[in-house]
Amino acid sequence: MSDFAKTKKLFHMPDGVIYLDGNSLGPLPLAARARVVDMMAAEWGNQLIKGWNSAGWMLQPRRIGDRIARLIGAAEGTVVMGDTLSIKVHQALASALELNPERRVVLSDNGNFPSDLYIAQGLLKSLDKGYTLKVVEPEAVEAAIDESVAVMMLTEVDYRTGRLHDMKALTEKAHAAGALTVWDLAHSAGAIPVDLAGAKADFAVGCTYKYLNGGPGAPAFIYVAPEHQDAARPALSGWLGHEAPFAFDLDYRPGAGIDRMRVGTPPIIALAALDAALDAWNGIDMADIRRASIGLTDLFIAEIEKRCPELSLNSPRDGARRGSQVSFRHREGYAIMQALIARGLIGDFRAPDSIRFGFTPLYIGEAEVRAAVGIIEDVVNNRLWDAPDYRKKALVT
Repeated sequence: MSDFAKTKKLFHMPDGVIYLDGNSLGPLPLAARARVVDMMAAEWGNQLIKGWNSAGWMLQPRRIGDRIARLIGAAEGTVVMGDTLSIKVHQALASALELNPERRVVLSDNGNFPSDLYIAQGLLKSLDKGYTLKVVEPEAVEAAIDESVAVMMLTEVDYRTGRLHDMKALTEKAHAAGALTVWDLAHSAGAIPVDLAGAKADFAVGCTYKYLNGGPGAPAFIYVAPEHQDAARPALSGWLGHEAPFAFDLDYRPGAGIDRMRVGTPPIIALAALDAALDAWNGIDMADIRRASIGLTDLFIAEIEKRCPELSLNSPRDGARRGSQVSFRHREGYAIMQALIARGLIGDFRAPDSIRFGFTPLYIGEAEVRAAVGIIEDVVNNRLWDAPDYRKKALVT
């Protein structure tokens, strides 16, 4: 049984704060702070450039990738770290398209994170081969899978509503139609059980600064199914994806297996923080995470609907059909969220009208949920959000 009372002590939380925004940025793991200080002093400081060998820096993308693989149902040697999620989306989609060269449709939905759609639009335009990006309603994805689709590219958990796609069923349908799949796990990894191998996913990508608590700008990961690893050509042919980076050949030869998906120099300080953050997952069962998450989100929904009639649920009511986040709609959602933050309850706002809350059992329990509902009830029912300062838009919402 996972011990969430123990994991809660592993994170720094400012006094007077209820943090329901780990679906945007996880809080600071205490071990990460200590690990980065030690890495900078003992490794970078004392070993200097020798650290690439003596401290194992060059091996970190694979080693940490294997740690994340356990959390997403992937085998060792199928996940590697590096670069940003945007780059990994580009890599995965470009490689998948080359593996299915006779088709010209990329299928996605309008619940996908907009950045993924931007990347697809840019890539397809640059390829200039008559590709079409077909974007449908989330509920229409299954019916839209046909023999014209080259790649189905979806975010498993809708960033705005928390709606959860059935990865296994949709992947089976895509494969039956001859399509490949790219899954974005930005709101899945560390939030819900994921079984990439069991679902037979072709490619997957994800970030590590949300539920995995790697810190702002923490590096992303990419998964490539074993059967594709030696056939997938990396469109971004970076020097660390080369078969022999330090041979300094002028021509690119892709490395073996997942290593070919490496691109640039790994961010060693950020990887040190992430490596320490992943220690919080030692001994944690994702099934326990899921049970606790559904319990917390169900409680939150029931209490908000009972006490705040002005708010309209914008997430699936059935816990089995949503990730570990809940959003409610209100025409003054932005101002409401600013008023909540001013009172120590941190969530976030997503246009046009959703206030969004993430629930992470590693550090959030029933007491925090009930306290959060009390603050929301006060702010909404007493119109405490109705002040000019709460309507001033910040750069990040």
